[in-house]
Order: sequence, then structure tokens, then C-alpha cells
Amino acid sequence: MAGFKGQAEYSVDQKGRVAIPAKMRNALNPEAKNTFTVTRGFEQCIFAYPLDRWERMEAEMEELNIYRSQTRNFIRSVLMYAEEVTLDAQGRVGVPKRLLQFAGIAGDALIIGALDHIEIWNPESFHDFQAEKMEDYETLAEKVMGSE
Repeated sequence: MAGFKGQAEYSVDQKGRVAIPAKMRNALNPEAKNTFTVTRGFEQCIFAYPLDRWERMEAEMEELNIYRSQTRNFIRSVLMYAEEVTLDAQGRVGVPKRLLQFAGIAGDALIIGALDHIEIWNPESFHDFQAEKMEDYETLAEKVMGSE
């Protein structure tokens, strides 16, 4: 599978539908059946996983030790927000209202490719996140990709 990459900004309609960019829709495997599982993400955004990738994530979660309270809490935090959504004929997905509220998305949504999933952000929140919490690109690249 080609990874999801790039970004686009779209409006969210009154029914909570947001378009998925064509280049990201084209990166879907046939096994995804034009379906995503949307759930709570990190840093106040929404994660949208293609169905085939989500099924692998569920298998990984099934292997976790549920006797640990942190594991149970993590699984609850992910799955209580999780919902399957399917692309409509216009390439949009309906995002549940509680997820839009969690991410603070009302009018516009920033769609960001994140390799194996898509992130959906309030554009202002993402701008604030970049300004306040992200390290500069060179420092981040060195920490993540550099060998020590």
C-alpha cells in the first residue's frame, strides 16, 4: 500500500461529512472496501484508519495483557470512540459528532496524510500545535532518524 501523504483543507457540512482527498482515496487498498474506522487520535485530532489496517490494529490489541489497568484504559480510550464510516459517492465520510467535538472541528477540517492513517484536525488547533509543541524540522529529524 502506498502511504497516505499530503494535506488538504475542506469544509465540514451540517451532517458532519468531510471529503477525503482523491490522492488519499487512491492510496486505499481494495481490502479496505472504501471504509475507515475513525477514532480519537493524539493531540486533539481524529485518526481515520483504512479498514484493513484497523483490523491489524485490533489483532494487535487482542494480544495485549488485559490484566494491566493501563492496557484496559488504553483499549477503552480507543474503542469507545471508534466507528466505521464508508466513503460516499462524493468521496466524503461522515464523522460522528462526538469526535468532531473532541477535535474542536466545526466549519473546516485539515486532512493530513500520516502514512498508515489519516489525521483530521481543526486547522487552527494544528497551527497552534505546530507553533507551540513541535520541534523544528531539523532537530526532530535528527532525534527520530539519526543514529547514535
